[in-house]
Amino acid sequence: MTAAARVLGRLVERGETLAVAESLTGGLVAAEITSVPGASRSFRGAVTAYATVLKRDVLGVDGPLLAERGAVDPEVALGMAAGVRRALGADWGISTTGVAGPEPQDGKPVGTVFVAVSGPGGVEKVAALRLNGGRADIRKQSVRSVLELLSGELGENARAQDTEQIGGI
Repeated sequence: MTAAARVLGRLVERGETLAVAESLTGGLVAAEITSVPGASRSFRGAVTAYATVLKRDVLGVDGPLLAERGAVDPEVALGMAAGVRRALGADWGISTTGVAGPEPQDGKPVGTVFVAVSGPGGVEKVAALRLNGGRADIRKQSVRSVLELLSGELGENARAQDTEQIGGI
């Protein structure tokens, strides 16, 4: 089973929805999710905010943060995930931002990637990645990484909810 299928299965079980904000992956995360039959039961949609101005104007990422640090930053990744969640009315938001190459960006080397998750109850998690390979490899690894990050959060939260329910009996 693919990471996308696992994530969608967990979301359907929980009755929750997902939205995606992408930069370096350019729509690959949404494509991976929508390749799973039945994705529409939990997938709300995606925003491909390749231009920095769209991260600010569409996703609501802090303008001074973008001006100071550039688009390839862990706080920007979190802002994108929270922003797409808000903009598309989803329970969960995930995001990708980074440098796929061939040139460095904002002083960051090729392969620098941040993926993030924003979810219910104040869940916010970001992973800093240093990926190797060519542009296509970095983008594919970024897709896999953001879906695994979300999968981990859904698994942890599901276990926490089960424990709370058992403890409350």
